[in-house]
Amino acid sequence: MDYVVYYSSETGNTQNFVERLAVPALRLPKKGALPQVDRPYILIMPTYADGEGRGALPKAAIRFLNIAENRALLRGVVASGNRNFGLYYAFAGDIIAYKCAVPCLYRYELRGMPGDVHNVRRILAQIPG
Repeated sequence: MDYVVYYSSETGNTQNFVERLAVPALRLPKKGALPQVDRPYILIMPTYADGEGRGALPKAAIRFLNIAENRALLRGVVASGNRNFGLYYAFAGDIIAYKCAVPCLYRYELRGMPGDVHNVRRILAQIPG
């Protein structure tokens, strides 16, 4: 698998992580028209949950996955978060995996460490495109 779709807020944590992966990537816009993908992809998604798990997914990600063609090409999700949120750490990955019937392939914290980048690259290489 050599293609990822991701969402990144103004903090740039997810964008930083994706840039270090050095694979073709498509960033979801916060507003406006959403793209329709034309090949299988892995979704990289940060978590924005409150202390009770509400609001874990940004609205752009929900709208993107509500497009049947985009959902059909999703092969798995990589989730990020902050361990300070305990049970809701990287919760967006669990939600997407459950709702889209795909695996949550990996979880990492904030911008991720070099080992996280290495592990995700290895995972991407193992998934058929």
